[in-house]
Amino acid sequence: MTNMTTLPTMEADDHPALLIVDDDATFCGVLAGAMTKRGFDVTCAHTVEQALECAEACTPEYAIIDLRLPGTSGLTLVEKLKTLDPGTRIVMLTGYASIATAVEAIKLGATHYLAKPVDVDEIMLAFERTSGDADVPISAHPLSVNRLEWEYIQRVLTENKGNVSVTARALNMHRRTLQRKLTKNPAKT
Repeated sequence: MTNMTTLPTMEADDHPALLIVDDDATFCGVLAGAMTKRGFDVTCAHTVEQALECAEACTPEYAIIDLRLPGTSGLTLVEKLKTLDPGTRIVMLTGYASIATAVEAIKLGATHYLAKPVDVDEIMLAFERTSGDADVPISAHPLSVNRLEWEYIQRVLTENKGNVSVTARALNMHRRTLQRKLTKNPAKT
C-alpha cells in the first residue's frame, strides 16, 4: 500500500497495535518512532481510506488521529474505528482545536482530544484516562471575542457537516471570507 509506513518491533505479538493517522508524513514518522520506543507496534496512514484498510486488516488497540485529513475529517474515522472495535482507545489531535470538534470527537468515541503541539507523554496519559476530571481548573477569564468567533464558526461548520458554502450562508458571510478565517490558526483565548 502506498504512503503507509509500518515500523516493525522485535516481537509484534507482544506489543499493542497503534494506528497513527496524520497527513504530515514527517510528524507521523517522528511520532511512530517515539511510540515504537514505548512498546507499540505502529502503523501509519495518511488518509481515512488508508487507515480503514489498515484497521480492517488488523484492528488497532490504540489510535492517534489528526482532525484535519485530506478529504474526510478524522471525526469520521473515529466513528468507523469504534464500529470496528468499541474497545479501541483513540486520541484525537488537532492544530485547529475547538469546543465543537472536541465535543463531537468524544461523542463519537474518542478517549481524549489534544491540541497540537503535544508531546508523547501527554498522548500516553490521554490513553490511560478512563473518566473525566472534576478537578480540572476553570479559567478565571472569559474567551476573547476572536476566540468566541472561532468557536461559533466551528460549531456552525460542524452542524453543516463541514460544508463551507452552507456554513457561509448560515453565517451570512461570503464564502471566501469564511475560507480565509478557517485557514488562520484559532485565537488562543
